[in-house]
Order: sequence, then C-alpha cells, then structure tokens
Amino acid sequence: MEKTRRRVVLAICCTSIFLVGMDTTVVSVALPSIGRDLGLGVRELEWAVDAYTLVLASLLITSGALADRVGRRRIFRVGLVLFAAGSVGCALAPGLGALVAARVVQGVGGSMLSPVALAIVVSTITDARQRAQAIGIWAAVFGLSMAAGPVLGGAIVTGLGWRPVFWVNLPIIAVVLVLTVVYVPESRSPQPRRLDPTGQVLLTVLVGTVVAVLIEGPRVGWWSGPSMISYGVIAAAAITFSVVEARRAEPLMDLRLFRRLPFAAAVGGAVVTFTALNLTLLLGTFYLQQVRGMSPIAAGLVTLPMAIAATVCAPLSGYLVGRSGPRLPLRLAGVSTTIGGLLLVGLNERTGVPVLLTAYLFVGVGVGFANAPITNTAVSGLPAARAGVAGGIASTARQVGAALGIALAGGLVADPGPAGLAAATRPGWFLVAAGGLALLLIAQVSPAPGDAGRVSPGPGSGARPAPRDGSYEPRPSVPGRSR
Repeated sequence: MEKTRRRVVLAICCTSIFLVGMDTTVVSVALPSIGRDLGLGVRELEWAVDAYTLVLASLLITSGALADRVGRRRIFRVGLVLFAAGSVGCALAPGLGALVAARVVQGVGGSMLSPVALAIVVSTITDARQRAQAIGIWAAVFGLSMAAGPVLGGAIVTGLGWRPVFWVNLPIIAVVLVLTVVYVPESRSPQPRRLDPTGQVLLTVLVGTVVAVLIEGPRVGWWSGPSMISYGVIAAAAITFSVVEARRAEPLMDLRLFRRLPFAAAVGGAVVTFTALNLTLLLGTFYLQQVRGMSPIAAGLVTLPMAIAATVCAPLSGYLVGRSGPRLPLRLAGVSTTIGGLLLVGLNERTGVPVLLTAYLFVGVGVGFANAPITNTAVSGLPAARAGVAGGIASTARQVGAALGIALAGGLVADPGPAGLAAATRPGWFLVAAGGLALLLIAQVSPAPGDAGRVSPGPGSGARPAPRDGSYEPRPSVPGRSR
C-alpha cells in the first residue's frame, strides 16, 4: 500500500512538472501564429515567453521556502489554481499586454509547483538510491515536457489554433487537484526558515534586468543610454544582493553554497543545459516555419527525436547516478550536446531533414543525461529539511537558462528576414556546442562515485559532511543579525 502511494505521489508530482515544463516550450511553436493573430513582432513575442520563465526563475526559491514553512501540499494546491487561472487568461488574451500579464500569473503558479513537487518526492522517498532513481524519472518527465512541448503545441495549433494550447491545461489540473487531496500527505520543514522579501526583490530585479537587456539590447544598441543604465542596475543589484544575503541569518540564497565547487557546478550545469535546449527549440522553430515553410505540426515533429531521447535517457541517467555517481551521465550529456550543436553550425536553406533529426536526437540525449545528475547533486547539497529550497535553487537555475536561451535566440532571429535567417542562427549553434563542452568540464568537478546520493545532515545532527560532495552545514542563527 505504501509503495503504491509513493508511486501515485510521484505520478502526481511528475504531471505537475510536465505542465510547468511544457508551458515553457509549447508556446515557442505557436509564436508565429500568435504573432500573426495579434500583430506582434519577434521581440514582442519574446516577452510572451520570457514573462513566464522570468517569474518562474525569480520566485522558485521563495516558493520552496514558503512551502517548507506553511505546508508543501497547501502551496502545491495554490500553485495549481493560479496556473489554471493564468491559462484561462492566456487563452482569452486580446493583445500583448493581457497575454504577458496572464503569463506572469502562470509563472507565479508554476513557481509553486516545480520546487514543491521535487520536495514532496524527496520527503516521500527517503532511501538514497531510490530517491536518485525517482529523481531520474522526475527529470525524465521534465525533460520530456520541455522537448515534447513543440510536438504537442504544433499539433494543437495546426488543428485548432493557438488559444487551445492553454485551454488543454485545465482538465489536467482538475485531475491533479483531486488526486493531491486524496494521496499527497502534508509535510513541512521541522525548522522552517523566515522569508526574505528584500532578497526576493533584489533577485527579481537582477534576473529581470539581465533578460531585458538580452531581449532589447539588439534593438536599442548594446552601448546605448538605456543599455548602460541597465548594466549599472545589474551591477548594483548583484552587489547589494550579495551584501544583504551575507548579513542575513536565514537568507533567500545562502551564497556560501557556491564555495563548494560541486554544488556551484551543478547550478551552472543547469543553466548551460537549459540555455542550449531553449536555443535549439526557438531557433529551430523559426527556421523550420519561416525558412522551410513547415506547418506548426510538421515543425514540431522534427523535434520528436529530441523528446524521445530525453525521455529514454533521463531514467537511465537516474539509474547511473544512483549506481556510480554523476560523472558518467554528465560526460555523455556533454559529448552529445556538443555533437548536436556542431551538426547545425552549417545550417542553410537546403540542409537535409536527416541532419536536423540527428542533431535534435543528440541534443535530446544531452538534456536527458544532464538533468538527473544536476538535480541530484543540487538536492544532495542541502539538508533534507531544506528540500524545498534545494528544489528551488535547482529549478531557478533551469529557468534562468531557459530565459537566457529564449532571449539569445530572439536576438539572433529578430531582424533577418527568411532569406538570412538560417545564417543568423549559426552563432546560436556554436553556443549550444560550447554548452556541451562546459558540461564536460562540470563532470570533472562533480562528486566522486562514493559520494552519489549523499545528503548532508540536518541541524543538530552533530555530523559534518565531507567537503567534496557539495554539502554544507546550515548557518546557525547569530544574535544581532538581520532575520
């Protein structure tokens, strides 16, 4: 009975994460249709995608901490309701402003699903090896959702238009809400953290300004007045965030974590992986539809090898992490991603479909093998009582990567017409290949096989974790420091 309940809980959490991941990418294949219907250009359309990922990236850590404090099941259910409300707003949006606002609401709801779902899985499955394998399944669903979004979105857009892309979320959410009430137990951290509104505002300003510069920089000029002001805001926000977080006893993000090379590498690997994935998806969408003249469903089907590869490789990656540590799957991810990017560097109007399919296959293999070791290393770097925050940090890194990939891709294809679009994508494919090389370097500093799946002890355990596994001891309360 208990084993069945764990499986149902895992299925519930995987379904919610599928929605969050799919809505990051499903809109990509619908962008040309949305642009024609609402009269929007590429840079305006970028905001329809990045408004969602930006809010996700900014709020994930706070949502994880809030769930640890007031109840994970409670926050999970609130997130489902907000995600449904945002989906309705997107489906009914008459213009860009309403669409972006609804995407923001979706992002707030999604921020309550992604880290909390992972925290629920971690709190339900406590055995280290089983947890690593469960995270592999979780990662497979997340990778599948990101890669399958264009396929599902293409099918819906071709047959029904772009608005039903958002309507389809509602029946799924209704089922998940009911199952959550029945099967998901309430859980909290035994030592909940105080919230950090100052750190939250600073993190939102920092991430939002970086994304805004990447989207608007090509249009206004990298050395224009607005860009220079933005650079100053980024620097000021980063410095202030570091100072404020260092002085808090319970910070939004304990920056001491990043002194541990394996943990920092895992976070960097998440950014790299999802930057490469979203570069591939968005550049491919515009190339296939605008240069090759494919329908949304045909363009989505070209990405099918990526979805299949991500689905097959992620559980295998989770198994490898549980058995021998993260280095082997990360190396496989790095090699595959590099090959996928290099295959598309010479993309032109006559590139054969087999080349495209092969490139997408290799990128999918890379995403599938990368996600589980990155997530497991990040989660294992924090105490079990901080599972919500751990999930928030890992998910934030993924969404920052997604936002960066979307912004970079949009900057490359915003100005060239169909005739020059293929050549304009080439810097993006070099970036994808460079991301693969970065994963190979990250593999070298990942935990050794004997450290796989280890979780640092909670407060008061008296044990000190080995420094090489990326774990750390929670910061004790210091009298007189800001709380």
